[in-house]
Amino acid sequence: MSVLELAGRALAEESARFAGLGWMRGTSGNLSVVLDRDPLRVAVTVSGRDKGELTSDDVVVVGEDGLTVADQPHPDKVPSAEAGLHARIAAVSGAGAVVHVHALAPVVAAEHWPDGVELRDLEMLKGFGRAAHDDLVTIPVIANGQDMRVLGDAFEAGFRADTPAVIVARHGIYVWGDDLRHARHRLECLEWLLRFRVETRLVGEERGVR
Repeated sequence: MSVLELAGRALAEESARFAGLGWMRGTSGNLSVVLDRDPLRVAVTVSGRDKGELTSDDVVVVGEDGLTVADQPHPDKVPSAEAGLHARIAAVSGAGAVVHVHALAPVVAAEHWPDGVELRDLEMLKGFGRAAHDDLVTIPVIANGQDMRVLGDAFEAGFRADTPAVIVARHGIYVWGDDLRHARHRLECLEWLLRFRVETRLVGEERGVR
């Protein structure tokens, strides 16, 4: 089995997992893995397919600009419109995989804290790669848009090597890691952290505490 076939199988399996969690509703969301770095080659899930039903063939290879490269077995397939941001994140962060889902908690959190969502003193932060205590973690929030170059610039402007995530306001969240499993573990922990942040804020509001 080729490297691309293995990547396609892994992407399909992870997509099905996220779809089962309700984080990739309809055909939303996209995942990617880096195949090569010189030049940058990224395998990205295809556009317009139910992410719970992908096969190992539902993958497209793009270059650093997010555009489909010619030397691949699926030149007729269309990559996600957000492939350019995946490639930018991979290039800047050095990550081996990027996952983008439409989980609700990150989007709600960005509504409350549009300048960045602060997290600290929570045990689950260890699963996100940060300390459980005395470590202020700020998840950056960038404005939504359809131009991946603009989104990429906004991501890069706020990039911190120790914070492997960015929320796109009223859209979704991107999380990255060394590979798909690593990125998934980080996302699972971060989704919990953001849900905790939102729900404890709402409880505070009910009690008259801001």
